[in-house]
Amino acid sequence: MTRVGLALLWLLQWLPYPLLARLGGALGALLWPLARRRRRIALRNLELCFPAWSAQRRRQVARAHFVCVGRALLERALLWWGSPARLRRVLRLDGAVDEALHGDGAVLLLGLHFEGMDAAWTALTLYAQRPLSGMYTPQKSPRLDRWVLDGRSRFNTERIVSRHEGAGGMLRALRRKTPFYTLPDMDFGARHSRFVDFFGTPAATLDVVPRLAASAHARVYPVVARMLPGYRGYAVTVYPAWTDYPTLRDGHLADIDADLLRINRFIEQRVHDMPEQYHWVHKRFKTRPPGADALY
Repeated sequence: MTRVGLALLWLLQWLPYPLLARLGGALGALLWPLARRRRRIALRNLELCFPAWSAQRRRQVARAHFVCVGRALLERALLWWGSPARLRRVLRLDGAVDEALHGDGAVLLLGLHFEGMDAAWTALTLYAQRPLSGMYTPQKSPRLDRWVLDGRSRFNTERIVSRHEGAGGMLRALRRKTPFYTLPDMDFGARHSRFVDFFGTPAATLDVVPRLAASAHARVYPVVARMLPGYRGYAVTVYPAWTDYPTLRDGHLADIDADLLRINRFIEQRVHDMPEQYHWVHKRFKTRPPGADALY
């Protein structure tokens, strides 16, 4: 079944991009009534994060989100098989690109779980003039796992580090002065996480970014990809490096909770800009503080 699905995706790469994007949107619209569990998760996340919204508003955003999910799935066909010339017409990279990708010293590229996250990685590696490294979550299917690894290793990639390797693989890349792209804004359990406010609810937040930045003396550049209206591709923005990050005192982390809250506040700002594009189908608040009630 996996082989058939990947073969279909390979064929889809040859479609004109606007048609491919529209098909992805249609797939997402179809998933809305079918993927009931994921629909409930998305609606619950929106209820927790936007309690002042009406139920109708949350439902509208959740439906639009499923369209983005479908697009992100099918558009990987282009991202991971399309020619560099086609990709340059679809991916627009701007912001502090040269400084982040080609400057001196260690660099941590702070990716976020908007539906354009794979477009962001493809754009970064496509336009980079030196190898980058990144992280991924291994897939259960060996064939699917190979597809993900190959797709994310197409351009200027030194290594894709498995999440199971932990921070060690990331730190080794940073110490080699290889810019590293990480996406820390998911709930991976209480281990290596701290409960930090996210839209008014404590969320298990990985502490890897400030710890790595402090250990490797790395500059941190947030990276956000946005699906453009009118099926015009993606705008990938590399934001300026954060100043005074992480918070240090005598060379050691001084306020890791404040450092993590800064990440969450940045995500919140970008979510307000494009609420339908954040990854709401993930149980962001699954892990709860001791004694707290379950939210799903």
